[in-house]
Amino acid sequence: MGANLLIVEDDDRVREALRLAMEDEGYEVSEAGGAEVALAQVRSRGVPDVMIVDLMLGAMDGFTCIREVRRDHDVPIIVVSARDDTHDVVAALEAGADDFVTKPFEIKEITARMRALRRRARLAQGRDAAPDPDGRPEVVLDADANPPLVLSQDSGRLLRGDEEVHLTLTEYRLLCELAETPGRVLSRDVLLERVWDRGFFGDQRIVDVHMRRLRTKIERDPSAPRIVVTVRGLGYRLDVQR
Repeated sequence: MGANLLIVEDDDRVREALRLAMEDEGYEVSEAGGAEVALAQVRSRGVPDVMIVDLMLGAMDGFTCIREVRRDHDVPIIVVSARDDTHDVVAALEAGADDFVTKPFEIKEITARMRALRRRARLAQGRDAAPDPDGRPEVVLDADANPPLVLSQDSGRLLRGDEEVHLTLTEYRLLCELAETPGRVLSRDVLLERVWDRGFFGDQRIVDVHMRRLRTKIERDPSAPRIVVTVRGLGYRLDVQR
């Protein structure tokens, strides 16, 4: 049985086209014509493995739907919308979406994004596994903090002392990529390729928004970041705080 996909789209033709394409990709597809119906399905049937959500859905919009789902679940979410200005893209990502596709879109683009999300989800399945004694060492992100902030990639956790800092799949993957080469600048295009696995589909705004969300969780002062630093015109760098 394939992964479970929930499509939240009020346009019957678009929803039908997505359903057929995703079934061809091997997904078990459920549909919802509105945000309220989608949330009711999540409550009654459980969270799906992945979601596609339109932004313009009627009484409850896609932004609200995503925020409600994100309160309790880390399910990967792709937004599809005819609203493509920077404000809407940023707002959707800040609500908790992992990716954004503008209508009209090619079905092959959606299927490619879905495959990339599923690969990332499979990589994340090891986040709760037992540590490998011969694996990657822990990275102390902020030794001076009380308690210190430590990234353990083998256990798939970010710890502040004994307390785990909750990261979404995308935030975790971004932090791990930066932690692989601390002190080295990674461009937005490189991060798009490694974290989103999307090549020419990349939209650099996605990286910036997720970095902003990550900083709110790891920085002492997110407005003056010291761990994940922006290098103007180049990208992002991880500065380990000793």
